[in-house]
Amino acid sequence: MVHFIKSISEFHQLMELPKPKHPLISVIDLQQVDMTSNMEVWGSYRTEFYTISVKSGVTGKLKYGQNQFDFDEGVLMCVGPNQVLSVENIEEMDIVGYALTLNPDFLLHHPLAKKIKEYDFFSYQVNEALHLSDDEQQIIFNLFEAIKTEYENNMDNFSQQVILSNIDLLLVHINRYYNRQFITRKNFHNNLVSQVENILSDYYKINAHENLPTVQYLADNLHLSAAYLSDMLKSYTGLSAQQHIHESVITKAKELLTITELSISEIAYKLGFQHPQSFTKLFKQKTNISPLKYRQSFN
Repeated sequence: MVHFIKSISEFHQLMELPKPKHPLISVIDLQQVDMTSNMEVWGSYRTEFYTISVKSGVTGKLKYGQNQFDFDEGVLMCVGPNQVLSVENIEEMDIVGYALTLNPDFLLHHPLAKKIKEYDFFSYQVNEALHLSDDEQQIIFNLFEAIKTEYENNMDNFSQQVILSNIDLLLVHINRYYNRQFITRKNFHNNLVSQVENILSDYYKINAHENLPTVQYLADNLHLSAAYLSDMLKSYTGLSAQQHIHESVITKAKELLTITELSISEIAYKLGFQHPQSFTKLFKQKTNISPLKYRQSFN
C-alpha cells in the first residue's frame, strides 16, 4: 500500500517535527528528523508537493521503484509530486543536510509555477541523484541557508518573493550541475549510447511489431527514468531519446528498402507504424526523399 502524504504539515507530523511555519513550504534540518515512529509509512509513500534534499553525510538506503541508491557525500535529489518512494534501514539512518518541501500552490501567480514544470530532474529516479563537488555543495547549502533564514523569520509582504527568488536560483544551479554531471560521466555516456543502439537493434530482430519502440521502452530496459535518459543522450550526442529511435527506424527502413522486395506498406507495418503514410512522412522528413524514390535509386 502506498501512503499518500497530503500536506507538508502531515509530513512534519510523521517525522516527529514541529508544525511548519507556513502550510505551503518548509525547510527541514534532516538531523532533527525521526522516522522510526512511522516506519510503515516510509515503506512506500508519495506526496502532493515537491521535495529538494541535499545531504552531506548519510547512512541508509532510499529506494525508487526497483532501484536502490546508496548515498554518498554531496548528494542532491529532487522529487516531484506523486512520485513513489521508500526508505530502508531507517534505524541506521544518520543524515546531515536539508530538505525543502514546496507545495505547488506556493508558486501561484509567479513565473516559477510554470518554470518548475520544465525541469525534468523532478522526474529522475533516485539512482540518478546529483553528486556535488565540494564547491557546488557549498553553493547549494548557502542557498538553503538563505531560504531557511527567510522562512524562519517573521514573514512579511516581501518574504515570499525573496524565498521564490532563492528557489529559482537553486533550480538554475541544480540544472547547471546536472549538465556538468552528464558531461563528466564520459565512460558512462559511451556505454549508454552503445546500449541504446543494441536495444533498438534487438527490437527489430523480431519479424514484426505492432508499435514503434518508445522512450519508455528504452528507459525500462536501461533501468533509468525516461527524462534522465533523454536528457543524458541529448547532452552527449545532441539527439534526444526519441530522435535516437527515429534514427534507428530510418536505418532499418533503408535496409529493408534495399535488400527486400517488401512493399512500402509492408515495411511500414513491419517497423511498427500503424499507417504507411506516417512511415512515408517520417522517412521523407529525415532523408528528404520518399521511401519509393530511395528504393528506385538502388535499382
